[in-house]
Amino acid sequence: MIKVCFYGAESTGKSTMAERIAAHYQTEFVPEVAREVISSNDFDESEIVKIGEEQTRRVHEKALIANRILICDTDLITTQIYSEQYLGKIPERLLELEAEIHYDKYFLFDIDTPWVADGLRDLGDKRVEMNYKFREALNQRKIQFTLVHGSWDQRFEIIRAEIDGLLSQ
Repeated sequence: MIKVCFYGAESTGKSTMAERIAAHYQTEFVPEVAREVISSNDFDESEIVKIGEEQTRRVHEKALIANRILICDTDLITTQIYSEQYLGKIPERLLELEAEIHYDKYFLFDIDTPWVADGLRDLGDKRVEMNYKFREALNQRKIQFTLVHGSWDQRFEIIRAEIDGLLSQ
């Protein structure tokens, strides 16, 4: 099973592209669980841990039924970044959960898309800063990634070409 992670700051098209790519490959995708657990960015440590645990559980669950490749619309590094941003700390449990799942490919979504408010997103004025944090978290862990940028069709083609390469190995 190949696991790929769509990763990056808010409002960069990860969720939309996760559904589109999963449909293209006739496989499963794991949505961003945080959107199901919280309705605002006023959350506490127990809620962020719950998000991490449920995200991890869903990846394990969907990996059992996915068709060769599993598309994941976030990861535990992302949960840690937002925990640090909103709570000023990262619970140890999120670090433990991060170690449970290995992604074969990371796609870092660039911020060259319009920012769209949706009730949960509130960092539109910090896009450059958040993009840097996401990139640095991968660099610190020595995780290689493919940058996803451009129009929606260009983004799709970047991802499709990389996944086709993974599937042909």
